[in-house]
Amino acid sequence: MPAETKLAPERPLSPSAAKLRLLKKLRCTLRFEKKARECGAHLVAGVDEVGRGSLFGPVVAAAVILDATYRIRGLRDSKLLLPERREQLAERIRAHAIAIAVAAVDAARIDQINIYHASRLAMREAVSRLSPAPDYLLIDALRLDCEHPQRSIIHGDALSASIAAASIIAKVERDRLVREWDPVFPMYGLASNKGYSTPHHIAALRQHGPSPLHRQSFAPVWNAAGPQEVLGFMLEEAAEVAEEQLDETAI
Repeated sequence: MPAETKLAPERPLSPSAAKLRLLKKLRCTLRFEKKARECGAHLVAGVDEVGRGSLFGPVVAAAVILDATYRIRGLRDSKLLLPERREQLAERIRAHAIAIAVAAVDAARIDQINIYHASRLAMREAVSRLSPAPDYLLIDALRLDCEHPQRSIIHGDALSASIAAASIIAKVERDRLVREWDPVFPMYGLASNKGYSTPHHIAALRQHGPSPLHRQSFAPVWNAAGPQEVLGFMLEEAAEVAEEQLDETAI
């Protein structure tokens, strides 16, 4: 009889891989927008931010009011999209949305007020720049200090079309901003890692030290032997960037 083949035990998923698997199962729809309109809202804005876990550059937020009469197919959490697809969707969003606004909070301000408050500040600023102004907000996982009625949705960028649109616009804009600095600071590989704590970026920081545009308050991340023990979401977002790079090479 043939020898029994032993199957290798399945490796447990990392938190970032488990999160991405969950997000891929969620459906991005307009049901939250429809509920808001049923309650009397007319201009519903989705709001999201990107770059919270990056070591370099700004956190960027976007607010988007979609046209209820025009459906943009393919909207989903920006982390689940390849860069080329994000760019295509960003163009369609810009062409057909009622209003779009973007705001950024730079690294110096992040160091002053911390990343949580900087993210909320960027979101509030993006909302304030919308014209026409919204009368209801759908926000990814946060509540904002503003007069607008609002709803916070966990995993909102994977569930709400408006929040997904904001996520895509913010991601495309932030990636563009970071890429512009790559020729100035070529040692960090910013064009590929977008400022996240990938192994190459961490090694470059240890060799060359931080640039003036690195978040100085995040220094423990590149100094500690185990950055995941300092701020876990940074490692999670870095894993998402690494997965995106693998997807790009598979095209």
